[in-house]
Amino acid sequence: MRKIERTLVIIKPDAVVRGLIGEIISRLEKKGLRIVGMKMIHIDRELAEKHYAEHKGKPFFEPLIDYVTKAPSVVMVVEGRYAISVVRKMAGATDPKDAEPGTIRGDYGLDVGDAIYNVIHASDSEESAKREIELYFKDEELHEYCKAAEWFYHSHWDKDKGEYLDSTRCLDV
Repeated sequence: MRKIERTLVIIKPDAVVRGLIGEIISRLEKKGLRIVGMKMIHIDRELAEKHYAEHKGKPFFEPLIDYVTKAPSVVMVVEGRYAISVVRKMAGATDPKDAEPGTIRGDYGLDVGDAIYNVIHASDSEESAKREIELYFKDEELHEYCKAAEWFYHSHWDKDKGEYLDSTRCLDV
């Protein structure tokens, strides 16, 4: 059975200002995941508080809000087989000092003593993925498409109909 999921990924401000957007996106795509929605935004305090509402009252809440509102972020909806657990594993442990080498946080996260910069957010469950995606994206901002191998296989000229077949047809196969 194909377990296709969607998850929210945020390339956080520290990764944006360090020029890591392309590297992080490349890792996700090389894993075979599809980016079905993406935009660069400056997360404001109101949105940040909604996103991290479950942490309100904890000692790290204010520094976290300050961190994610300092500079632009890239927000994405990533889709694929078991996307939630796959992206979480790729991201690595939340604290960069605990993240394994080869993970995004293990390779690019920074622990500077009084703060950690962990470069990426990834939804931790189907419920949080759904809630978080709805915070950042409207339905019409999300797109269905096939990866290249699927697209080339399913998208071709149909001489009987005199038209190209729909490039999203492979999604139904």
